[in-house]
Amino acid sequence: MTKNKKLDELCYPFIHDQGYLCDFEVITDEICNQIGMCLALLDGDHADLAADLAHLQPLCWHVNGSVRGKLAIAEEDMDWLHHRYDHYREEIDGMRQGFVLPRGSTLAMQFHLARSSAKKAIRAMVRLEEHGVKVPAILGRFCNLLCNLFFVLAGVVNHRDGNTEPPFESKSYGNF
Repeated sequence: MTKNKKLDELCYPFIHDQGYLCDFEVITDEICNQIGMCLALLDGDHADLAADLAHLQPLCWHVNGSVRGKLAIAEEDMDWLHHRYDHYREEIDGMRQGFVLPRGSTLAMQFHLARSSAKKAIRAMVRLEEHGVKVPAILGRFCNLLCNLFFVLAGVVNHRDGNTEPPFESKSYGNF
């Protein structure tokens, strides 16, 4: 059997596309990988996180294809994400306010990296819209809430592991 060597030299069919759509897809791919890393880092103390991340990871793949392909995120997915966000936020309610320096365990730091990637995905969607690509509003809502969830999950993991994240007070901006 002969293989097409040219396909072996292509990591993604759209990798050479112009514009921001491929960038968005690469970033959401990165989020899926970061969730996988979080799953790999979990231990028995975080079994609830494992179930939620296992549910969340395919949703991020659905976000990935929902601009170029068919929209695959629905209001039910948003409802689930809101529910999980509220659940974890309650766990650390009052423990951290405002900005913190991202620190803690490797797992907490992986959540902080995923948070940053979610912001990149949001920015890529903004660029797509600026260049005339229609992005379903639910994708921006999902990625914003996803970013906030990752922030809260970093706090949950640090709290459970006895780590603290020092508050950060900006010299550039006042308190929001």
